[in-house]
Amino acid sequence: MSAQVATTEPTRCLKCHRILRNVSPDGYGPKCRRKLRRAARANKGGHHGWQVAKAVELLELGAVIPLRANRIFLVVSDDGSEVYRTAATGQCNCPAGLRSVACYHSAAASIAAA
Repeated sequence: MSAQVATTEPTRCLKCHRILRNVSPDGYGPKCRRKLRRAARANKGGHHGWQVAKAVELLELGAVIPLRANRIFLVVSDDGSEVYRTAATGQCNCPAGLRSVACYHSAAASIAAA
């Protein structure tokens, strides 16, 4: 009989995919986290202050999951009941995004893609 060895995959940064030495709850490494904070302060998307604050909160909670090449993201709603597909360019399938209104989901995606 051979003993089976349990192997675990190393935890990787959600943005740059480097192996993390210290696992963080948001899933980002220290350099990528600094870049995200800098992008949130720059607010190049023209979102309202409260939208940027909610977007940063989503990023800190790990509620923004990249799908393809850091351009398409799954973003969890603030109450945790819905998951929206959001593009870094501003398109979102949340109720506000379907009306072509800028939402905090798109703010989180644009910050994460920066």
